[in-house]
Amino acid sequence: MAETEDFLVRELHPVDDDIFKEPMRKRRRSDRDQRFRAFPSVEQSALKEYEKLESRTRRVLSNTYQKLIQSVFLDDSIPNSVKYLINRLLALIEKPSLDPIYIGLFGSTGAGKSSLINAIIQQAMLLPVSGESICTSCIVQVSSGCCEQYEAKIHLLSDQEWKEELKNLTTLLHRTEELGGEEEDAWDRGDAVEEAVWKLQMFYGNGAEGKSYEELLRAKPRGKIPTSRVISLKAEEAEELSVKLDPYIRTQRRDWDGGSAETHIWPLIKLVEVTLPKSELIPEGVVLVDIPGTGDFNSKRDEMWKKTIDKCSVIWVISDIERISGGRAHEDLLNESMKACQRGFCRDLALVVTKTDKLHLPEYLRYRSGRAGMRASLCGSQRKLPADSRVLEASELVYTVSAQEYWQRALLTEEETEIPKLREYIRRRLLDKKKRMVTKYVTEAFGLLLLTDSFSCTDHLQNEHLHMSGLRRFVEEEIQLLEKAIDQCFAHIAQPLQEGIWNARSSYRRILGACLVRSRGNQGFHQTLKAVCLKNGIYASRTLARIDLNEALTQPIYEQIDPVFGCIFSRSGKPADGSALIPHIDAFKLSLQEKMTEIGIRNGWKYDSYKKSFLIQEISAILGGLEGHILRKKRKIYESLTTSVQNDLKPCYEEAAQITGKKACERMKDVLRRGVDRQVAEGMFERAQERMQHQFQQLKNGITEKVKGSIATMLTLASSPGDGLYKELADVKSEYKEMEKLHRSLREVAENAVLRRGMQDFLLRMSPSKAGPPKT
Repeated sequence: MAETEDFLVRELHPVDDDIFKEPMRKRRRSDRDQRFRAFPSVEQSALKEYEKLESRTRRVLSNTYQKLIQSVFLDDSIPNSVKYLINRLLALIEKPSLDPIYIGLFGSTGAGKSSLINAIIQQAMLLPVSGESICTSCIVQVSSGCCEQYEAKIHLLSDQEWKEELKNLTTLLHRTEELGGEEEDAWDRGDAVEEAVWKLQMFYGNGAEGKSYEELLRAKPRGKIPTSRVISLKAEEAEELSVKLDPYIRTQRRDWDGGSAETHIWPLIKLVEVTLPKSELIPEGVVLVDIPGTGDFNSKRDEMWKKTIDKCSVIWVISDIERISGGRAHEDLLNESMKACQRGFCRDLALVVTKTDKLHLPEYLRYRSGRAGMRASLCGSQRKLPADSRVLEASELVYTVSAQEYWQRALLTEEETEIPKLREYIRRRLLDKKKRMVTKYVTEAFGLLLLTDSFSCTDHLQNEHLHMSGLRRFVEEEIQLLEKAIDQCFAHIAQPLQEGIWNARSSYRRILGACLVRSRGNQGFHQTLKAVCLKNGIYASRTLARIDLNEALTQPIYEQIDPVFGCIFSRSGKPADGSALIPHIDAFKLSLQEKMTEIGIRNGWKYDSYKKSFLIQEISAILGGLEGHILRKKRKIYESLTTSVQNDLKPCYEEAAQITGKKACERMKDVLRRGVDRQVAEGMFERAQERMQHQFQQLKNGITEKVKGSIATMLTLASSPGDGLYKELADVKSEYKEMEKLHRSLREVAENAVLRRGMQDFLLRMSPSKAGPPKT
C-alpha cells in the first residue's frame, strides 16, 4: 500500500520524467548556526564540522545536477540511465537534513508531564499544568526552531470528524422512557455519559445533551471555528503565549460556563504544536510530545494517539511518586510502551518518577538509592521487548525528578533534580543521529559522483567495459537465497503463534468475563459498555483505564509471540538460528559487494573501478532504505491479530450498541458473549493467525520485489554502452574531486570529535571542583 512505501526505496527507481525540478533552497548559515545553541562547546564543534560536511556535499550535488540538466535540456529523448542519475541526485539534494527525534512523555493526567516539559525547556509556566483544572486529552508537541517568536498551532477536528464524534455522543446519550428509576440514576452517574454531556454543553451550551443528532447539526456552536481548522498564535515572550494558549488546552470542570469563547471549542482540539525560538536548552530536531495515557473516544484522535506513540524513538513513562508507590497505573503505561517497542520505532524506554518533592528529604534519598529495584523490574519485562531494545542496556532506566525543586532549589541542587541529566540525554541522542546521517549521506553522494564522473570519460570506453552478465546471474541466485532465508526467519513465528491460538481459545471466556464484570455491578457501567460497542470494542476515557476487548481477547497470542516477533525485527540475532530479518539483508548486501570486488580484481578493472565503487555504494543505499520500509510494515503485521478480531466482531458490537430499555446492560453482555462464542466456533482466532501469516508473506514479497527492481535498474545503469551518451554529458571532474575530498574527511571529522570528547573528560577529571579531598 502507498502508506507503507518507504521513500528511500522508491527514490532508487527511475521516477517520472519531470526531472527539471529546482532543488529546494538551502538553509541560511545564520539559521543553521542557531541549531547548535543547546550544545556545549565540544559538541558544538563536532556538530558544526558535520553540518559543514553536509552543506558542502549538498553544494557539490547541486552543481552536478545543474550541469547534467543543462547537458540534456534540449534532447528529445533522455536515456533511462541519465534519468536515474538526475533523479537520484535531486532526491539526495532534497533529502531532509535530519528526521525529527520524537521523545514521548507518556502518562496519565496529573502525572507531571507538562511540568516536566516546562522544566526541561526552562519556562516555568509555558504549558498549563493540571491542578483543579482538567487539561485536554489532546497531544501537545513542543520543539525549537529558528523562528523569532514563540508560536503555537492548534489543529482542530475536521467537520466530518466532528460529525462522526457528535453522532457517537448523541447515540451514547440516547435513553428511552422504559428505563426504571434505579437504572436512570445509574445512567446519570456513568463516566462515559458525564464526559459526553460535558463536551456537548461546552460546545453548544446548556441543554445540548437533550437534543438529537439532527438538531445539533443545525445548532450554532458557542465558539468561532476557523475555516482552516487551524488556530495560529504568536507571542514575543513565553508568558504571553502561555496566556493565549491557556484557554485552548485548559478547561474548568466547575463553573465552566463563564469560560471564554476559546474554551468553548475545546472538544474540537486534536493536536497542539508549540515552537520555541532558538532554544539554548532543546536543540532543533527534537520534539517533546505530551501523550495522554489512555487515548480518546474520538476515532481520529485515538488513531493519532497510537501513531504518535509508535513514531517515538524514545518513550519516557511519567508517573508521580504517589501513584508509583500505591498503584498499577505506571505498569499499564509501561506495558503500552513495550507494545510500542514491538510495533513502532521505539528503542529507548525509561521510567521518570515525578513530584519527588512530596517526599521528605531523607525519604527521597532512600528512594533514589532504591531505584535499582525499579530498574530490575523494568529489565524483568525484557521478554516483552525486542532483542535490540536499548532499554536492556541503558545506564539510566529510572529517573527521579522534581520540577518544583528545580525552580525552588530549597533542598536539592539543580543536578540532583535530574532535569539536566534528561537534557544531556536529549543532546547526545541528537548528536549520535546527526553523525550517522551525515556519514551515510556523504558516502551515498560519493557513490553517485563516482559513476557520474565515469560517464563523462571517453578515452577508455572501447577498451574497458564492465561485463555484467556473470554478475546478473550471481544476483539472481543470491536473491533466491535471500527469499529462502526470509522464509526460514519468518517460520520462527509459526509455533508460538499456534500455541497462542490454542491459549486464546481456551481462555477467551474467562478474559471476556473479566472485562464485562465490575465490582460495583452494572451501576454506571452500561453507558461505558455502550461506548465500547459504539467504537468497535474500544473505549478511551481521560479518567478511566483504557478498555480494548479486541486486544484483551488476543493477549494470550501476543504473550506467546512477543519474544520471537521482537527478535525477527531486531538488528541482532544469533546467526545459527537465523531468527532476525535485518542480518539476512546485511549478509545479502555483503555477498554482492564481495562479488563485485572479486570480479574487479579478476578482470583487472582500472577505469571501471568507478562503476564497481558506485555499485557497492548504491547497494548499501538500496538495502539501507529497506530497513525503514520494514519498520513501517511491522506495525501492520503486529496489529493484524487485533484488527482481524475487531473486524470479525464488528456485527456483534453493532448489535449490542443498538440495545436500549430495561436490563440493557445485561442484554448487551449477552449479545457480546454469544457473538464471541459464535465467532470463536467459526474460527475467529484461526483467521487472525492466517492474516498475520499473510502479512508476513506480503512483507517477504515486497522486499524481494524492491530488491529485484532496484538492483536491476542499477546494473542496467552501470552497464550502459558507450553510444555517444558519455560525450553528451557535462564534465563533472571537479565536482568528483571535491566529493572525494569530502569523503576522505569523514574519518578526520570523526577522529576530531573523539579527541575533543576525550580532552573534555580529562579536564573535568582534573578540575579542582571535581577532585576529591587530598590524601593524608
